[in-house]
Amino acid sequence: DEGILHASGSGVPPVTKDYCIIYNSNWVSLPKTLDNATFSTLENLTSTVLCSSAEVPSGVMKDKAVVVMRGNCTFLEKARIAQSLGAKMLLIASKSKLSAISDNKTDFEDVTLPIALIRYNDIVDMQLVLGNEVNVTLYSPPLPEFDCSMVVIFLIAVFTVALGGYWSGVAELENLKAVASPGERETRWKKEENVTFTPITVILFVVICCVMLVLLYFFYKWLVYVIISVFCLASAMSLYNCLAALIGEIPFGQCRITCSNKSIEVRLIFLAIFCIGAAVVWAVFRNEDRWAWILQDILGVAFCLNFIKTLKMPNFKSCVILLGLLLLYDVFFVFITPFITKNGASIMVEVAAGPFGNSEKLPVVIRVPRLEHFASTLCDLPFSLLGFGDIIVPGLLVAYCRRFDVQTRSSSVYYISCTIAYAVGMVLTFIVLALMKMGQPALLYLVPCTLITSSLVAWRRKEMKKFWKGSSYQVGWRP
Repeated sequence: DEGILHASGSGVPPVTKDYCIIYNSNWVSLPKTLDNATFSTLENLTSTVLCSSAEVPSGVMKDKAVVVMRGNCTFLEKARIAQSLGAKMLLIASKSKLSAISDNKTDFEDVTLPIALIRYNDIVDMQLVLGNEVNVTLYSPPLPEFDCSMVVIFLIAVFTVALGGYWSGVAELENLKAVASPGERETRWKKEENVTFTPITVILFVVICCVMLVLLYFFYKWLVYVIISVFCLASAMSLYNCLAALIGEIPFGQCRITCSNKSIEVRLIFLAIFCIGAAVVWAVFRNEDRWAWILQDILGVAFCLNFIKTLKMPNFKSCVILLGLLLLYDVFFVFITPFITKNGASIMVEVAAGPFGNSEKLPVVIRVPRLEHFASTLCDLPFSLLGFGDIIVPGLLVAYCRRFDVQTRSSSVYYISCTIAYAVGMVLTFIVLALMKMGQPALLYLVPCTLITSSLVAWRRKEMKKFWKGSSYQVGWRP
């Protein structure tokens, strides 16, 4: 279990600071708040490992919290020696990464003092910040029911889906104008970069997703670097496409250079260098949790936006097949695979977290650090996560709704309704997450919300047949 060591200096007013500890709740029960906590004076004995009572002077531990170094003997031996010498608390400093404390519970039945593992660097920091006279206590606040990072995740997801759908509608409107104006048709088709999914390619896409997830489960430590490389390339291209679309609306700075009978705007060359640089910086510093998550989220949002805009669903039928199959895929690999795997773990969760404690994580999620103050924020900076698939998959339906609005001139009713449904699905996901206190397949809530809402709008407007098969907008459309 993770807990907090609250340290207080002897100054006036006293300076306080919190540090991460690891303890075993089977051995000791820590108070949940500081209101019920008892302070003890800290005695720094990190010059010893406390494997023998002869290592410390007589009486130095009496009624004090003692910190000693890890190693040479078991926690149980250290605890019995500290208790016999009158210590009130035992802290074991570790220079290596903190790990779970586990031993036979029955062996510790005669040990009554609290035992916790702490980083050695934190002990050094404590002396530098608080001085040599420090009072400490231990407590373990409960995990908050709700964290504000979920609000940030919600805003990022809804913004990306809404903007991706809107961008897809803008591209569709330009296509329609090109169709209605023969002089622009050839130029527009040359610029067109969209890929249309058919029901067959939808099924093939889902099969590839399943195979890739299973391969990642068994060969994670090799394939993770392939995914990182692909993400860097794809996100750099996506960021370029997103920013180039914005720059294209700026009417100045359009000077060009010509090479081999081809010309390109200078500003686009600098933009390409910037986007490649952003991806390279993320790749180099991707494990720097304090700030690299911001760059990953920016690249991830650009990737999702470009994917939603580029990949076209031809009709509602293809949307239903894609979202339905990926819903089954999500539920199967989260809830069913624990009954199949040897360790009883979900394949989806294992791959997302990095199997076997692998330090490299897949860059396929939006990450926002937890904002509430509790033990985990001191120990390992935990993150709230949302997979790219939970944005892209419903986003493809939102984009189809927006294009259908453009095709039928329906005043954005499908687009707005589906976007609101997506937001409602996200809220449902967070509610269930808070109630069940375990990771949830977000598509389980997003898919029904968006599909049912879109269907009801089409049925209410008596356009279900056209919505299901797609509109033959090429005939008779006029700007």
